[in-house]
Amino acid sequence: MRRREFITLIGGAAAAWPIAAQAQQPTKVFRIGYVGLTTAAGLPERAEAFRAGLRELGYREGRDLVIEFRWAEDAMSDCRRFLPN
Repeated sequence: MRRREFITLIGGAAAAWPIAAQAQQPTKVFRIGYVGLTTAAGLPERAEAFRAGLRELGYREGRDLVIEFRWAEDAMSDCRRFLPN
């Protein structure tokens, strides 16, 4: 009887091992870059609406994605050198 219990234990562990290993896989965290031409104080409702839209789709900031905001601070004169004539 002990042999059957041992074989059952080994068989159950072998069957459950791939499931446990699969559950431990890390999820990919997406990085979103947001570049605004104005200041951060100029469009807070747009940034919040963007976050709310992502939440409605099931994404959570910090868990599924990271959002990095960069603001030009109305300094378009610095950017003009990169634009074609």
